[in-house]
Amino acid sequence: MRKLLAILGVITCMAGLCACGQEETAPSSSSNFDEASLLQYGEATVQQVDMIVSQGTMEQYASDPVIYNGLVDWQNALDDIGNFEGTDGGSVEIGEEEIVISINITGSDHNAVMEIVCPADMSGYEGISTNIEYSTSENMGRAAMNTLIGMGTVFVVLIIISLIISAFGVIPKLEAKLKAKEKQPIPEAKPVPVAAPVAAAEEELSDDTELVAVIAAAIAAYEGSGSTDGFVVRSIRKSKKSKWQNA
Repeated sequence: MRKLLAILGVITCMAGLCACGQEETAPSSSSNFDEASLLQYGEATVQQVDMIVSQGTMEQYASDPVIYNGLVDWQNALDDIGNFEGTDGGSVEIGEEEIVISINITGSDHNAVMEIVCPADMSGYEGISTNIEYSTSENMGRAAMNTLIGMGTVFVVLIIISLIISAFGVIPKLEAKLKAKEKQPIPEAKPVPVAAPVAAAEEELSDDTELVAVIAAAIAAYEGSGSTDGFVVRSIRKSKKSKWQNA
């Protein structure tokens, strides 16, 4: 219940601050505002912004891009500010068309400055931004890191460009090799020599009956056998030896 009442109080307070110029004084120029009251207005704005962010009610202001962006900027700045410890005065710049209020913010890690821009009649907000105050060494380190990142990016891009340019000379060679392979004639398959049919181991003897009978009788006479019953001539082959070798 207390949280709900606090949220309603913050919303009411911000609405009243935005319209205070119109409802109460209705000033015609920024000369009607003194610096002290403007600083109080800026410090109250810082407190209200921190309360809205800490309570997680930022989405209620999504319809107002100026206030919502200011809340988001403050939320992101808290990562460097750390714990918000309060405000410590500030400065005011009063112009003919707008008023710029700069409020010094004290944090556990870094200090910051919230810049609040309002129209000359203080009828609303034109901009809310939070700027972190870094030390000289931190600024130098950030600058060096940004320089290294920028130079590294440039070198990487140059290397990629050089690789692409060098590829222009390799691609035509690869294409030429592929075309040469495609144009090479396919070797014709050589016919496998067919082995000559093996000569029959034995010749048919059906047409040489008389010759077989004569040879069988000669062998029987040579063996001293009176009959050719024990001899069977299965084949007749022509001798490749000369007559002198057969002698």
